[in-house]
Amino acid sequence: MSLVYSGVLSHAPGITGRAHLCENTDKRDEFYAHLDQQRQDIENSGAEALIVIAAEHFANFFMNNMPAFCIGVGDTYEGPIEDPEWLKIAKTSVPGAPDLGTRITREVMQTVDVAYAEEWKFDHGIMVPLHFLTPKYDLPIIPVNINCQGPPLTPLHRAWAFGEALRRACDSVPEKVALVGTGGISHWPATPDSGKINEAWDRRFLDQLVRQDKEALLGYSDEDTYAQAGQGGFEIRTYIAAAAAARGVGELQFYTAELPIFAVGVTVAKFDIAA
Repeated sequence: MSLVYSGVLSHAPGITGRAHLCENTDKRDEFYAHLDQQRQDIENSGAEALIVIAAEHFANFFMNNMPAFCIGVGDTYEGPIEDPEWLKIAKTSVPGAPDLGTRITREVMQTVDVAYAEEWKFDHGIMVPLHFLTPKYDLPIIPVNINCQGPPLTPLHRAWAFGEALRRACDSVPEKVALVGTGGISHWPATPDSGKINEAWDRRFLDQLVRQDKEALLGYSDEDTYAQAGQGGFEIRTYIAAAAAARGVGELQFYTAELPIFAVGVTVAKFDIAA
């Protein structure tokens, strides 16, 4: 039928794994409430499947084979690949959507070169969002990866084109499809600067994102992003793809830099689905 929902959210492992260490529990719970509202919005959209555009962390793709884009077409997936005690998410089986995923992949391939995978181990980049958005793991998932890890990284304008292709593909199928882009904005994972947040950079990017300022969004260089937002900032590609798929302006529903234990400024936003 069409794309019925598009939004973005953070996926840092600390969101679940270090929740018990939060000192600002009011702000943490406010964030969780917005994640639950996002879950309700997806449910209310009538979505029959959820595309999760993520940036995985060398759990499946390595420097011997690093696709710019990959779409999952498996029957089922397992996750998390990390220690469940560390992430505070139990290992589970997640349903896929192999037929729908294959049809979407075929349509995306008309304009964007994309890999596909029948096997995929979910890391926190997908499992943390699913923990909040589909807590019963009863909504079929189509995982998507954009290379935000191994240079040369997927160019931002190609991430935008990929989002456009996903929108066209979703609109070509009879099922109702929801989509989320997941990732961090400024953050410095696995470095001495872990926990650092550039709030000004984050807010500037998020303002451009919800206004659909394409020129500004595609104007970030990797060098500037690395300097201002860390290597975690490269994950803006997933947000850009979600914006391109939606076409409509967005609403920043939640952002705070007041939860440094999560090592990222946590975010929830949604977009209007425009023609």
